[in-house]
Amino acid sequence: MTENLNKKNKYSAKLIAKMGMMAAIACVLGLFRFPILPMVPFLTYDFADIPIIVSAFAFGPGAGLLITFIVSFIQAFLLGGDQLYGFIMHILASGTFVLIASLIYKHHKTRKTAIIGMALATLGMIVIMGIANYFVTPYYYGGEGMKAVVVELMPFILLFNLIKGVANSLITFVIYKRISPFLHKA
Repeated sequence: MTENLNKKNKYSAKLIAKMGMMAAIACVLGLFRFPILPMVPFLTYDFADIPIIVSAFAFGPGAGLLITFIVSFIQAFLLGGDQLYGFIMHILASGTFVLIASLIYKHHKTRKTAIIGMALATLGMIVIMGIANYFVTPYYYGGEGMKAVVVELMPFILLFNLIKGVANSLITFVIYKRISPFLHKA
């Protein structure tokens, strides 16, 4: 009985350590941001979501969402991000992607399912971020005047999220099988 309990705790400790390592990698990658679309340079891309997505595929949707929350918090409040606004938007964007992709992948772990999951996750992220930018951005940055600006920028916001989703999907697709054995090692 005690031996089984120790094995379970050891496994849990290893899982937590691996998740912590992936969160740390995501935080470091999040420090290197660059604009994708010159007409909206404030929309920046970083590679932080890739370790989060890889973790969600390896450990499940719950682990992916937990890592999303931790990374979003650290980026927003400890690494000089946009604080509450950045935290909310990162949770919405990354959380949507991670949840959709990992829920689909969880039930049938094949390359085809991963592609379908990430394609649907990209579409889901585009929709959620369109809605979030329409409602959250004006609330956070100053009301109805900002809503007009957001509406004007909406095509760029949606295009940015499409590019981000496709980039994250392609990179995750290429590296997941190479990293997976390490993450699943006992």
